[in-house]
Amino acid sequence: MNLPRGAVMALGFTSLAALTIPHSVTVAAAQAPVADSVSAARANPANWPARPATLALDPAVERRIDELLAAMSLEQKVGQIIQADIGSVTPDDVYHYHLGSVLNGGNSDPGGRYNAPAKDWLAAADAFYAASMKPNGKLPRIPVIWGSDAVHGHNNVVGATLFPHNIGLGAARNPDLIRRIGAATAIEMRVTGLDWTFAPTLAVVRDDRWGRTYEGFGEAPEIATSYAAPLIEGLQGRIGDKDWLRGPHIIATAKHFLGDGGTHGGKDQGDAEMPEAQLRDLFSPPYLPALDAGVQSVMVSFSSWNGVKMHGNRSLLTGVMKERWNFDGFLVGDWNGHGQVAGCTATDCAAAAVAGLDMYMAPDSWKELYRTTLAHARDGTLPMARLDDAVRRILRVKLRAGLFEAGKPSGRPYGGRFELLGSKEHRALAREAVRESLVLLKNASGLLPLKPEATILVAGDGADNLTKQTGGWTLSWQGTGTKRSDFPNAESIWEGIAAEVKAAGGSAMLSPDGRYTKKPDVAIVVFGEDPYAEFQGDRPDVGYDDPKTLALLRSLKADGVPTVAVFLSGRAMWVNPFLNASDAFVAAWLPGSEGGGVADMLFGKAEFRGKLPYSWPKSSDQTAVNVGDADYDPLFAYGFGLTSTDNGDLARLPEARASVAAVDPGVLFAAGKPGSGRRLLLGAPGALSTNLGPQLIEARGADRAAQEDSVRLRWTGAGTAVAAIVQDSPTDLSRQSNGYLALELDVRVDTPPSAEVSLVMGCGAKCAGGFPLRAMLTEAAKSRKWTRIAIPLRCFEKAGVDMARVETPLSITTSGKLDLILSSARIVSPSGPVLQCK
Repeated sequence: MNLPRGAVMALGFTSLAALTIPHSVTVAAAQAPVADSVSAARANPANWPARPATLALDPAVERRIDELLAAMSLEQKVGQIIQADIGSVTPDDVYHYHLGSVLNGGNSDPGGRYNAPAKDWLAAADAFYAASMKPNGKLPRIPVIWGSDAVHGHNNVVGATLFPHNIGLGAARNPDLIRRIGAATAIEMRVTGLDWTFAPTLAVVRDDRWGRTYEGFGEAPEIATSYAAPLIEGLQGRIGDKDWLRGPHIIATAKHFLGDGGTHGGKDQGDAEMPEAQLRDLFSPPYLPALDAGVQSVMVSFSSWNGVKMHGNRSLLTGVMKERWNFDGFLVGDWNGHGQVAGCTATDCAAAAVAGLDMYMAPDSWKELYRTTLAHARDGTLPMARLDDAVRRILRVKLRAGLFEAGKPSGRPYGGRFELLGSKEHRALAREAVRESLVLLKNASGLLPLKPEATILVAGDGADNLTKQTGGWTLSWQGTGTKRSDFPNAESIWEGIAAEVKAAGGSAMLSPDGRYTKKPDVAIVVFGEDPYAEFQGDRPDVGYDDPKTLALLRSLKADGVPTVAVFLSGRAMWVNPFLNASDAFVAAWLPGSEGGGVADMLFGKAEFRGKLPYSWPKSSDQTAVNVGDADYDPLFAYGFGLTSTDNGDLARLPEARASVAAVDPGVLFAAGKPGSGRRLLLGAPGALSTNLGPQLIEARGADRAAQEDSVRLRWTGAGTAVAAIVQDSPTDLSRQSNGYLALELDVRVDTPPSAEVSLVMGCGAKCAGGFPLRAMLTEAAKSRKWTRIAIPLRCFEKAGVDMARVETPLSITTSGKLDLILSSARIVSPSGPVLQCK
């Protein structure tokens, strides 16, 4: 935004006359046919492999469950099948509502601090446990369990060891390594008092546009199938051992059942459109060894199969998982996923439990869901036999894990042993995993291994960047917003390189932009994707675009500097121009906390052994290229990976980028992020930035229909501050203005403004126009409901905006305090009443 400092407040605003008070909006539940009425989405369990129960039921355990069920109240039973997020529930709630479980979502932390210290996690675990065990009349006391997405180590907690994401582990092809990683993760979770992880992800990923591609071990079921049992045994221990599910071990979860990696177009929470045989043969194989290893919980997928949401598909949840496969643990839902079942909402869905769901993941909807589920249990909509079965399964797992006798989390083995977070042994294991995960794609003239005694330039925005190196699901859901001090037990790639070069007597210099005064012997350029998770990571294609880094690589090549490219990514991507511009190219995936493992490989301390778990695309639109396809034609095949002794030369590749999927130019902000070609900037007028502290204004992810699909903007009142959506290049909106399109915002105001608020559109230096919003936002704050505000573009034109060169389509400015959540901002044909300009 090119407004000079202070210019926003000096603008004269065109006044608005509202046709109606801005109206509140609600999110409708996704509609789909009822599962048992749609044959295409009804599995025939007889067509699936039969398997016996993993272990015989323990008569003593089952008798104790019978006694508990007989003594429990109906309210207590309903509470056991509901899981609430720690950001929306208190220990007192756990006591009064008899909740069986809590979780921390990707953005939920003790005290609301993403970097809360480990001791706060342990204290919170003690508090929730104490609440669940507090005497309550004659009712039996049932310990609460706490679930957490520890998907690449105990990744929510500062100081924990961060292992490579699953895509990198898939490249390692080493089941024993996976077992040891599971064991280390379990111990670090026990340190903070947590007893249940939502891992492993056993997705078989068929379209790399999916934002969760890096959570899958590969595109074929063989890798996940070989990893499922050892990883679960690492987490849970071995069946029959005294420490199974206790001591250094925890409860594991196989997820997401079923077909999450096979949705059409790689769309997160989308639809797997395929015959039953394909669903079975491609996506179910990893679950069988998981069950054989005794996994105690299975998470149901957000996705659909042939139009029917998995959370409501009885034929798969009950028919296959529980009856055909004899699974005797419990099925847990995903983040309000039950609300997407036909006829359901997040706060009312007996259908999911009837279909076979045993525990609702109801992070922020739990209280109203408790009320409606209790009513359904009373009127028979939720049959008592089904409720008792769900409770029985949950109690069975808690008894097997010894939770009734374990005492408070801080008093259990490993509780409070904070020195084990990021311990020397665990970090060494993570470094080993990094070494085995890297895949060498190019090594022209045998450039690698490098000599550490050389003069080495280290460049690129990923070189000294733990946020980028660790990826999504790291301290925050999307892995964004972290800083170096949040990783006390970690080493960046640059730090690893510098240590090895110094030890060898060489010289290493860090220059992110690649500038140097003395020509180096060799350059290492580290770059790649910025962090993301789940649907925010979905892409229209697999082409990697980074003009700045490409220009850097080409300039080094022109200067005659041999260059190694280290590519950080959560998927295989089309990078032909970058391959051409570098002499060696390493797919480093998302390596985690141990950058020294990357340095080890570059300097030859170990031989490259990683093999591609995903086929590498030949073009940017080759989004679903999988081994076994009839027209299989990748650039690098599934299983490819050079060693340093192989001929690593690569012929020059074509650099023309294929056409990409259409991007809606009207999206300014949606799904938790700015639209294509746009950025969210914060700061004082004339001094905006993507990385600003909270002195004037802060932005954090917020939840509406899904995790972090919105942004919370909080003005502190310490001075005039702006939140702006800016564009990479000016846009001509004159046609849209003439076509009666509007700027439409969906907001929820939690704290009304204490001073005037300006909504401004900018068109370059000293070119802007807008409107006062204080009255509307104050009115919206009274209900704290979602409110839609629509302002015709022609009103901005009347206010002085040159619609032919809009650079800042949206900015909100105030000098006072204001707390609002922005869910979406679009230039659209308005869906409801609009505000009129005079």
